[in-house]
Amino acid sequence: MIVPTEREAEETDPEDEPEAGQKEIFSSRALFILIMLLIAALFASYMLQHKKIQAVHETVLSIFAGMVAGLVIKLTGSTFIQSVVSFDYLQFFNLLLPPIILASGYELHQANFFRNIGTILTFAFAGTFISAVVLGLFLWLWTRIALDGFQISFVEAISVGATLSATDPVTILAIFNTYKVDPKLYTVIFGESILNDAIAIVIFDTAQQYRPDGPKGGSLSIVSVFEAIGLFFLVFLGSLVIGVVVGIVTALLLKYTLVRKFPKIESCLIILIAYASYFFSNGVFMSGIVSLLFCGITLKHYAYYNMSRRTQLTTKYMFSALAQLSENFIFIYLGLTLFTKTTLVFKPLFILITILGICAARWAAVFPLSRAINWFIRYRAKRKGKDAPDELPHSYQVMLFWAGLRGAVGVALAAGLSGPNGQALQATVLVVVVLTVIIFGGTTARMLEIMGIRTGVVEEIDSDDEFDIETATNGTYYKSAGNAVGYAPQRSGHTELNEVGSRSNFDSYSSGNSHSPPVRPNGPTSRTNSVAGQREREVQQNLLGGSDGSPSYDELDYSDSDLPPAAKRRSPKRRASPQRGADQRASQGVVSHSTPGGGDHAASGEGQLTAGGAISHLFSGSSEEQAAWFTQLDEGFIKPKLLLDQNRKGGGSGA
Repeated sequence: MIVPTEREAEETDPEDEPEAGQKEIFSSRALFILIMLLIAALFASYMLQHKKIQAVHETVLSIFAGMVAGLVIKLTGSTFIQSVVSFDYLQFFNLLLPPIILASGYELHQANFFRNIGTILTFAFAGTFISAVVLGLFLWLWTRIALDGFQISFVEAISVGATLSATDPVTILAIFNTYKVDPKLYTVIFGESILNDAIAIVIFDTAQQYRPDGPKGGSLSIVSVFEAIGLFFLVFLGSLVIGVVVGIVTALLLKYTLVRKFPKIESCLIILIAYASYFFSNGVFMSGIVSLLFCGITLKHYAYYNMSRRTQLTTKYMFSALAQLSENFIFIYLGLTLFTKTTLVFKPLFILITILGICAARWAAVFPLSRAINWFIRYRAKRKGKDAPDELPHSYQVMLFWAGLRGAVGVALAAGLSGPNGQALQATVLVVVVLTVIIFGGTTARMLEIMGIRTGVVEEIDSDDEFDIETATNGTYYKSAGNAVGYAPQRSGHTELNEVGSRSNFDSYSSGNSHSPPVRPNGPTSRTNSVAGQREREVQQNLLGGSDGSPSYDELDYSDSDLPPAAKRRSPKRRASPQRGADQRASQGVVSHSTPGGGDHAASGEGQLTAGGAISHLFSGSSEEQAAWFTQLDEGFIKPKLLLDQNRKGGGSGA
């Protein structure tokens, strides 16, 4: 990703610049204002959730709070404070955006995402391109009329179209999370909003190369379109590879070292490595957004199971907390900038036409592509002699259209618009982003009701619910009842020492590193019969004096009591006959091995996949078979290579 290289200088007299001591005071005042706005926004978010108020969302309140504070700052006439709190694209790209992308990848429901990957990529690639071109042509044709005396070049029009083709991944998804919207609709909108940011940046950068003072000197032609498409695929695939490689290397690092014995160092390394993938990708002209997203996905899928429990807790909640702060801060930032950025030039008629243009562009990107996707799904099912419902019914299409509100990525990109029309175009993008968030974001809940979209959907997904804990008295932890927002009941009384060995008393466990979370009998996370669970009981028995000898310091230092839960393995729903299973695996290129107990097993417990058979099966099967192929490859080959061997003392060799 290439970001603009210059920020507009504020129109202030150098002689009026405050001295160093005054700068510190003014900076402290500006930061205090921002922090108080964040506190107010977070408390408002709590009240909205606690009182179950659905008419307004916290992001809308954050924008209004920023606008009020910005107006007050502007009236005070403090130019230095105005410059400090105004939107800075470098702060956005380097500080505010990465936590949101990382948390999105880390907490992604991977099964839903990859199940709908075809629809997501269609909207992210084709939809973003259509939206940018349609809006650019719309604005360029309008300025040919020149009713308000404002004209822009075709390159500027396409650049504005690119900045406003990046949909907002924050507001709409926060609303969908609140209402627990149908997972399929949520996943499609989430995937599009995350990936189309990178596509919009590539389109913008390509268009900027053809401006009059750019590298290609304004020679924009049809060949440039194909060049942009090729550049995008190169950037996207390269960025994806960077993110996945960083995640896999991190998993191997955690597997073959004992850094998990030092959770604070381990947590810091995970966070820094993830951020390094973002900045490295940007530094080599790739997309840091795509790299960080897939780095987060890979970290959660592989490296997560090699982390200590403390690091799992730390990364899970730190990523979520940083994303929450960034989301609220971004919208406060946008509201402040409306009044504090003194160089903006507002063109009311052009702003109104731009809003109409993005509605037309969003319609062109959603409804034709949705019909094409539905036709393709029905055609593929018809070839197999089956009937298939619409992949995207009309209600989903309307919500996809309504979810096309613009975000802060567009405002950050608009900072690169220069020339005589630069300030007017930046003001237009900023106002359009704020208005779409207020109008579309503020009415999303009502649209869900009108269109009859399912809400309150809670899926049974793989998660670490055993880490859903709250603090109780004396530093112990217990399971949250989850029956009220902000409800934290306190336990009274004391536990006798002779009752420590019984988990049935309070069902709690110490926050120390030497104890394991409570085991749920017959639950999804129960490990009663696992080797790791046996290790935990042995360690607990030793610590409680149940063994003849006391553990040495070395044994305690290198005990496995803080190892993560074993990675979940998918068990087959039905068992095929031995002969049929052998024939099927032979046709797929799976080599069978006999076990001492009689019978054979693949690499994931029943056989070993050969490269030739795997590749032929991948390209010859249906989408369901391809998903099963990847699951078999993942469970049978990749995970055994990357994850800790739970059967070995210490979970693997370490340095």
